[in-house]
Amino acid sequence: MKLSDLTLTTPYVSLDPIFYHEVAPTPLKNPKLISTNPHALELLGVDFSEINEEEVEKLLNGTFMLKGSRPYAMCYAGHQFGYYVQRLGDGRAINLGSVNGWNLQLKGSGITRYSRQGDGRAVLRSSIREYLMSEAMHALGIPTSRALAIIGSEERVARERWESGAIVLRLAPSWIRFGSFEYFFHTNKHKELETLADFLLRESFPHLVGVENPYLKMYSEIVKRTAELMAQWQSVGFNHGVMNTDNMSAIGITIDYGPFAFMDTFESGYICNHTDTAGRYSYDNQPRIGYWNLERLAHALSPLITQEKLKHELDQYGEYFTTKLMELLRAKLGLDSEHENDSDLLRNLFTVMENGRIDMSPFFRTLSRYNGDRSQLLPLTLAPNQLNEWLDRYDERLQSNTSSLEERHTQMLRTNPKYVLKNYILQEAIDEAEKGNFTLVNDLLILAQNPYDEHNNFERYAGITPQQHTNLKLSCSS
Repeated sequence: MKLSDLTLTTPYVSLDPIFYHEVAPTPLKNPKLISTNPHALELLGVDFSEINEEEVEKLLNGTFMLKGSRPYAMCYAGHQFGYYVQRLGDGRAINLGSVNGWNLQLKGSGITRYSRQGDGRAVLRSSIREYLMSEAMHALGIPTSRALAIIGSEERVARERWESGAIVLRLAPSWIRFGSFEYFFHTNKHKELETLADFLLRESFPHLVGVENPYLKMYSEIVKRTAELMAQWQSVGFNHGVMNTDNMSAIGITIDYGPFAFMDTFESGYICNHTDTAGRYSYDNQPRIGYWNLERLAHALSPLITQEKLKHELDQYGEYFTTKLMELLRAKLGLDSEHENDSDLLRNLFTVMENGRIDMSPFFRTLSRYNGDRSQLLPLTLAPNQLNEWLDRYDERLQSNTSSLEERHTQMLRTNPKYVLKNYILQEAIDEAEKGNFTLVNDLLILAQNPYDEHNNFERYAGITPQQHTNLKLSCSS
């Protein structure tokens, strides 16, 4: 199927206009297609071999509309850094419609009713980061929005400096957020709150339509999905950076990539967002903030469900999180069964990693080939004695495994990626793109989508992060 053969539907605009603002994208000046993602095209049923690049470029720039499209921006509110903001909304994103269960959205496509003082634009650097990172997270098995294509332009956009404007076409099964419910709760529009809940049920929880207590059961699933998402983030050392309730997906996927980072040397209190001076969204705070945000969602849903019932479901969060995290970390260590002392073994490992300034991803990848010879592992730490002591415990724990050494290695190599898109790697692609060279963007797309494979041309990205690029902080501006 060709891109132009797609027909979109826009069920969201069948709701009352209070839910959205119909607005056309504002084209960028002299757009240029940077990259198209074949994997995302497959989700829509489009054949990459049938792609017309000019058509993709025009679709992203808003000068070509697919059949059935009615562009609109969504209204929502949210808690930003703990403080409630009564109306936010899609200030630089415009929805095109949905197909095959995926909602298409242009990010950086111009001013909407919800732009406030913003310009409705996104810049090249942040657009490249989101385009690549959403695909990297998917390849790691972490629920996420996806990215179909990206364009750059000669449009000048003011941030800390003048930058090039860009647009990403991103996809998600739903763009409804915790903050979507907060908006209607805090404006006392409880009828509209119920309408939104019914819409989300039909869109993303159809198995709950018509069952007893559907809103409560939907909230329960959101709690579980969010808890497990937090566990997945923690297991790979991912720091989102801006976990405001307007950036929290109501279906438990990762959305709104801003000042994110994969951990370099392990720091439990790492803060990737330099705006976050208090460390509210630090790496080690993410599970707690996930719970806090779910509390806000429960509060917003209270006109539909009693607080007592909501609290009962929220109380399961800790168990969901711990169970999933232990499952993921046992897999990273190649442990094929549960042991009562595993949590202590794992806590000790992260202490050893922090004390020894160990780079997280190369360490786990190297550990995936561990056979008792420590010569490849000890150079990765500044505290070899502590690592030696932990490896003694690990060796003893491995004796409980029923799998063979070869089976353990195979399983761990499928679990611990060789490549994660650290910020210094992404910055190389951004630097080249700003010079007009998009080759590395497309190379990194392949790397992101195949993180467990060997890529001989990119071996330099598999090692320890250079010291000068370790655990950088980024801004919220995009």
